[in-house]
Amino acid sequence: MRPPFEASAPYAERMDAADPLASFKNQFHFPQHQGNDSIYFCGNSLGLQARSVSAAIRQELEDWQNMAVEGYFRARNPWLYYQYNFSKTLSGMMGCSEDEVTVMNTLTVNLHLILQSFYRPDKARFRIIMEAGAFPSDQYALETLVKLHGLDPDDTIIELKPRPGAKLLETSDILQSIHDHRASLALVLMGGINYYTGQFYDLPAITAAAHKAGAYAGFDLAHVAGNIPLQLHAWEVDFAVWCSYKYLNAGPGAAGGLYVHERFGNDTSFPRLAGWWGNDESTRFRMEKGFIPRKGAAGWQVSTAQVFNMAALKASLEIFSEAGIDRLREKSITLTAYLEFLLQQSPLPCEIITPADPQQRGAQLSLFFPENGKAIHAKMMEQGIICDYREPGVIRLAPAPLYCSFMDVYRFYEVLKNF
Repeated sequence: MRPPFEASAPYAERMDAADPLASFKNQFHFPQHQGNDSIYFCGNSLGLQARSVSAAIRQELEDWQNMAVEGYFRARNPWLYYQYNFSKTLSGMMGCSEDEVTVMNTLTVNLHLILQSFYRPDKARFRIIMEAGAFPSDQYALETLVKLHGLDPDDTIIELKPRPGAKLLETSDILQSIHDHRASLALVLMGGINYYTGQFYDLPAITAAAHKAGAYAGFDLAHVAGNIPLQLHAWEVDFAVWCSYKYLNAGPGAAGGLYVHERFGNDTSFPRLAGWWGNDESTRFRMEKGFIPRKGAAGWQVSTAQVFNMAALKASLEIFSEAGIDRLREKSITLTAYLEFLLQQSPLPCEIITPADPQQRGAQLSLFFPENGKAIHAKMMEQGIICDYREPGVIRLAPAPLYCSFMDVYRFYEVLKNF
């Protein structure tokens, strides 16, 4: 049960004083505004840099300088096994075994690779269900994939839209559409959280419905990873991809993540596009023909670990491991609810279109402005409030619990009162 909120600085200070995660804020660099830390509500677009990142990258630079190729075996964090640095923490976030998760490439590259395995249409089953207004990368990936198979995207891709006059998808409508197209459905691919509305979809229900229809279920978890703890294995999700530069704070262009359920990861005959890094380690250096996939999600790896790209992720995940994703989620629910409470007291001419139910959202509230949204966003930025604007008419606010405080939220409200 949430505490009775108050729109006052002393209340926010008391909440921060009682917050066991408050000190983690000090482990991050903040953009400055007039000599003070900005109010940073844009972690759903790009997370802040951890203070430990510089040392993490310097370590790899020094090992490269001092060891050259021997760094693959003798570096402080041997490069040959660098991808294993992430398995424990990510498996805890995603709710899967360490073998079911890996870090490689980037989000859309991983999506293209994994779709080669899970989308193999035939005359009977060829349709794909996704949400309308999904992030463009997902739309483009599916559009071009379908065309590569000689199919018409307009006939093949079923886009689910909210009911007339609504901004959010009803779970019942998603499940009904899966049922209605069960005879021709090959794949359900949705964002775990819709980037525009902030709606967190019912992943276990969607997965179960897809499987009942004889289709695969996969998710783009770009806005979920590091935001909401999951149970992908128990929910029997087939595959998922995500980026690491949002809530995971790994920096622009950071390596992406991949989850593959063990029933596919342990099946060496399951089709995939292969690369040297995905080959079984015991035979990799024989340089022989004949791909032998590694066990688990690692069997989809293509290229050598991107060490310098991954160093910032390693630094950030060490902080996540200490903080704990469940504790972060608990704080996030309260912090986002406090932001919602204060917005309801503010004069902003907007509608919060993100679900009010905390179980249907993460650390984001999307504010829909029928008019002047861009101008209001510009005014926020001028006042040191870093957030983003998405067409049409939405300002997204994301108080990431790892480095945002209750006082940040209250300071934001104080600025709004003068709008």
